[in-house]
Amino acid sequence: MILEILSIGMIISACLALFLDEVVYSVAAFSGTFLFTALLYAVSGSVYAAIFQFAVGVGTLAILFLSGEMLSDKPVKKTSPEKLAALLGIGVVLSLPAIFLSVSSSGGTVSVSTASFGDALWSLNGLDVVLQALVILTVALGVAIILYERRRGVQ
Repeated sequence: MILEILSIGMIISACLALFLDEVVYSVAAFSGTFLFTALLYAVSGSVYAAIFQFAVGVGTLAILFLSGEMLSDKPVKKTSPEKLAALLGIGVVLSLPAIFLSVSSSGGTVSVSTASFGDALWSLNGLDVVLQALVILTVALGVAIILYERRRGVQ
């Protein structure tokens, strides 16, 4: 039951991060996505992956928050409560498969490995770590290039 609640929170915060108009609120919702992902790892028994996810999330959010605050124009209008309610509804609808279509591991005859989820996640995630580092590097380089171009244009 706790996994479903964390999944719902992660999906709703991801929807809010994608569709909110104001950058600061979008980055705050994105931080919720990172937090729920880390909690999912921790509850599943992969504490080291949860700590790594949290650390990567903090670094990524710092870069996104600073670049979003410095480079975006302030919106004239605020997000309407109707749009926020619609986004929350979309997140709930998207999380319904996580609630009702859970796959039970007991009694199943198909088994790929006997390792637990935490063990498999931590021992088989080399490609994930490299790709997350590549994404963070790309974001940091993009922000640095944009800030350099703005600074050069000011002088």
